[in-house]
Amino acid sequence: MPDGDTALSARVFENISNIPPDTWETLAGPDNPFVGYPFLLALEETGCASNETGWLPQHVVVEEANGNIIAVAPCYLKSHSQGEYVFDHGWAHAWERAGGRYYPKMQVAAPFSPVGGPRLLAGSGPNSDDARLTLLRALETICQKLELSSVHVTFATERDYDIMSLAGWIQRVGRQFHWHNRDYETFEDFLAALTSRKRKMIRKERRQVDEQGITVHALSGDDIKSHHWDAFYQFYVDTYDRKWGYPYLTREFFEAAQDRMGERIVLVMADMDGLPVAGALNLRGTSALYGRNWGCLGDFRFLHFEACYYKAIEFAIDNGLSTVEAGTQGPHKIQRGYEPVQTYSGHFIPNEGFRDAVERFCREEEREVEWEMENYAEHLPYRQED
Repeated sequence: MPDGDTALSARVFENISNIPPDTWETLAGPDNPFVGYPFLLALEETGCASNETGWLPQHVVVEEANGNIIAVAPCYLKSHSQGEYVFDHGWAHAWERAGGRYYPKMQVAAPFSPVGGPRLLAGSGPNSDDARLTLLRALETICQKLELSSVHVTFATERDYDIMSLAGWIQRVGRQFHWHNRDYETFEDFLAALTSRKRKMIRKERRQVDEQGITVHALSGDDIKSHHWDAFYQFYVDTYDRKWGYPYLTREFFEAAQDRMGERIVLVMADMDGLPVAGALNLRGTSALYGRNWGCLGDFRFLHFEACYYKAIEFAIDNGLSTVEAGTQGPHKIQRGYEPVQTYSGHFIPNEGFRDAVERFCREEEREVEWEMENYAEHLPYRQED
């Protein structure tokens, strides 16, 4: 075991079902559904996270001599860089041009989900950070024993990020756009916090959705029926076929997720003339709503903003949630009330020369992200308080 600690050992599990669910959930905590046992199990049971899709589960567990598990990491052996959203294609090409083999690599992540959250799962006890550091050392050891190019912990919390810094891992930042609930009681309260111009813009966009004869509503739990999933999956596949070419999630996954964590799902559906035309999938944490997948069968003016942004904000206000995280990309989200936030990743690369090159890249990228964050902050749509 790393650091000469003979009281601890690490094991790798190819199926999350072989790890006690209660233990995993205790270490992961209740806040983020994307590292929760039900979500990860549904991905494995329905073949979404598998060797065939290039996401072979290799969950790392650290346990005491008596078998007590003190830390786990949702880990995957990856044969590509798809579905991660922290892009390292350039690193892969550079290493392979130099004669190295970049794949397979280890990825500690919530598959197919650009959602920040805990990755080094060790609970919140007084020794939890020590357990996280031990988990990192275990990942390093496994990487080197298997002669892999690298380990990547993506969309981590700031706490995990600090532990990775302590361990000497390369640090990388990115940015997303999140909406923050400033104790609004209604959507109109939120609009009142905006400048007059942006307030009028949002009202106009929502009105134009209504004028197209479209109704938009949010469903959760038992209110989501099989026919809703049939329609949403059609939207999802159609969007991927047009934009990205390969849908990561199967129809079976959505039903399995519904069965295992239906209370965490918020499915926004848009109907026209009694028929569904678009949908947006969200998962609900204890304090945040996480927007994930969107699909639409036609070109409806402003419907994407209504279903993905405004309905999410409305749901968060109505349910006392503090944050809406709307996924990747999107400077256009700023004028709709979403603010820039940093994302955090850490990377372990055994080869010194390759590590130094990636480190230089990340430091240059960090300066660019900082400049972007400052620039975006100057264009927020909120009224300035006197």
